[in-house]
Amino acid sequence: MRPSVYAIATMDTKGQEIAFVARQVEQAGAGVTIVDVGTQGPPTASPTIARETVAGCHPRGASFVLSQTDRGAAVEAMSEALDRFLTGEYQAGRVQGVMGIGGSGGTALITRAMRSLPVGFPKLMVSTVASGNTAPYVDCGDICMMPSVVDVAGINAVSSRVLANAAHAMAGMVAHETQPIELKPIVGMTMFGVTTTCVTAVREALELQGFDCLVFHATGTGGRAMEKLVESGLIKAVLDITTTEVADEVVGGVFAAGPHRFEAILKAGIPYVMSLGALDMVNFGAPESVPSKFGDRLFHRHNPQVTLMRTTPQENREFARWIAGKLRHATAPVVVLIPENGVSALDAAGQPFHDPEADIALFDEFESEVRGLKQVTVQRHPNHINDPEFAAALVREFGRLWNR
Repeated sequence: MRPSVYAIATMDTKGQEIAFVARQVEQAGAGVTIVDVGTQGPPTASPTIARETVAGCHPRGASFVLSQTDRGAAVEAMSEALDRFLTGEYQAGRVQGVMGIGGSGGTALITRAMRSLPVGFPKLMVSTVASGNTAPYVDCGDICMMPSVVDVAGINAVSSRVLANAAHAMAGMVAHETQPIELKPIVGMTMFGVTTTCVTAVREALELQGFDCLVFHATGTGGRAMEKLVESGLIKAVLDITTTEVADEVVGGVFAAGPHRFEAILKAGIPYVMSLGALDMVNFGAPESVPSKFGDRLFHRHNPQVTLMRTTPQENREFARWIAGKLRHATAPVVVLIPENGVSALDAAGQPFHDPEADIALFDEFESEVRGLKQVTVQRHPNHINDPEFAAALVREFGRLWNR
């Protein structure tokens, strides 16, 4: 079977509509495969790939997925099955692009699978919820979200134009596929405003050496986006200078990257240099958004919408253990550089978050936790993270790993 666009919908309610989309894709010159992910009534049009085939990819089998009587449970089960199904189809080279249509349930079901596909692979979702908060559906992926304007319920004067436009957009994406051209090796880097001086110096030094540096803001989404590009094979090495997302993950701030941070990088086994940048702070929104349990803590107002909370020695020990727990799974050398005179601009001498006791707790606990890990090397430097000497050390260690 030649590669084609996979057009996906819950065909018990969106059969007519996805069939219309498929015709438009074909008329635009692309091949199309209609995939049914319905879980309730029978399909209202004929799919190319039946729901039983998709559901069969679930670890517990098709009967588990299709026997669910609760709609939410059915959607969740089918979503997991579709994720596995689409990943397999992509790896087998049978799919050129993926497009879906649906309401909130269908959007949640289909976009989960889309997020598992590589960055740059064509993905388009026509949805009734595309004009609101799309973060739960897109996350750090590159899914094109197109508002349906009217509900996806029949072919009418509005839906026919919107769905046809979506079909033509997808046909164009697959007809004019562009293979990525890697002129320079791509390096991922993490940065916060309080580590900008360090990261900028490292970036400029590596760019002079011929690297293409992609800098990610360490706001949770940034860390996940970087690791998504590592998984896609686009990023060939990482300088994880600003690991502050761990603080928000452990304490409960707004910039957590989730429980799987670092895993994709370590699994890839690419050159990896890490530091402990901005682990002196947890991020919240406006002051009134800070949980009341933190009322007696030290805060710094970064701007009207961002409030920073200084981390304690005990929290820092937890961060050290959390990171070390990930590093135990390293399959290739990792070098961790510790800036003994402060991990952020706010942690420098004379600044509001300067707290040597908290920093020492972080550094000592980290060294203790990774001691004996054969892939992990720790270096302590008598510098602040934004000192030129520390940036130079990061560049030097990166070069050593890159040239191995």
